[in-house]
Amino acid sequence: MALHLPSEPSAYPGAAPEAVIVSPTKDLGDNFRVRRALPTARRRMVGPFVFFDQMGPARFAAGQGLDVRPHPHIGLATVTYLFDGEILHRDSLGTVQRIQPGAVNWMTAGRGIVHSERTAPDVRAAGGSLFGIQLWVALPQAHEESAPAFSHTPETQLPVLEDAGVHVRVILGGLYGARSPVQVHSPLFYAAATLQPGARLPLPCELEERAVYVAEGGARVSGEHYEPGALLLFRPGDAVTLEADRTPARLLLLGGEPMDGPRHLFWNFVASSRERLQQAKEDWRAGRFPPVPGEHDFIPLPEDPPPVHYP
Repeated sequence: MALHLPSEPSAYPGAAPEAVIVSPTKDLGDNFRVRRALPTARRRMVGPFVFFDQMGPARFAAGQGLDVRPHPHIGLATVTYLFDGEILHRDSLGTVQRIQPGAVNWMTAGRGIVHSERTAPDVRAAGGSLFGIQLWVALPQAHEESAPAFSHTPETQLPVLEDAGVHVRVILGGLYGARSPVQVHSPLFYAAATLQPGARLPLPCELEERAVYVAEGGARVSGEHYEPGALLLFRPGDAVTLEADRTPARLLLLGGEPMDGPRHLFWNFVASSRERLQQAKEDWRAGRFPPVPGEHDFIPLPEDPPPVHYP
C-alpha cells in the first residue's frame, strides 16, 4: 500500500522531543543483551505501554539459546515482534507457537496466564540469532480480569505502507490510514518503520502520548541526531518529523491515550490496585496459577520491593 506523505519542506516543521531516555544495556549472559526503555524514573508509561524491552541483537553458538522459564502475568497484554531469529512461545492455554520476524504475538494475561519463551530445539542445535522488541500493554480496568487469550498474526496479515525510502509495518492499532487486524482494548498505535538515508516520516499526532524508539542506525529530529537505544518522547499535538541520517534507520513508533486511572507494577504483574498485586504474588507462591503443559521448571517470585506506582 502506498504511503502518501507531504512533499513540501514546509510540511515538516520538526518539533524537538520533550525528553530523551537513553536505555542502558544489560548483559544477561551467553552473549544475550537487553535494553529496557520503559519503565524508568523519568517516564513510567506511554499511553498504555508500560514496559519496553529490546532483546539483542545476539548470536548464539550451537547448543545455546534463550530460556525464559514459565512465569506469570496479570492485567496486561504482552506484544512480541522480532527483526531477526525466532522464539518458541508456550503458555498455560496449551498454545505452542513459533514467532518469526515480521509476525506478532499478542498474549492477553487478563486474570492470569503463565508462559515460557525459549529457543526451539532445532534452532538451538544449529545456533542462531535473536533481535526484537517485547512490549507490555496495560489493560483498561474493564479488561483487567478478562479471560486469558493468545493470538498470533502472521507477517502477511499486517499492513505495510511504503513511500520513497520509507517502509512502515503497522503492528497494532491504526496509523497512516491503515489498521492492524490484532484486536486491542484501548486507543493506541505501534509500528515498525525503516527509513533509508535522507528519507523523512511525519509522526501522527492524533493520540496524546507518543514516542519513537531508535533500534538501529541513526535518526534526526529537529536537527538533532539520536543513536540506537534512545526513546524520544513528544509533547501532545507537536508536529514531528523523523529523518534517517547517513545510514538506514530502524524505528519503533508507539503511542496512545492516557490510561483510565493509576497502575501499579510488581515483577510481571500490572494492576490498578495494590491489593490485586498482593493476591497475584500469593497465588504464584502457592502454585495456584495454571501450569504450562509439559514444562515443570519455573521462575520463583523475586524479593518483595515496594510496588511501583504508575500515574
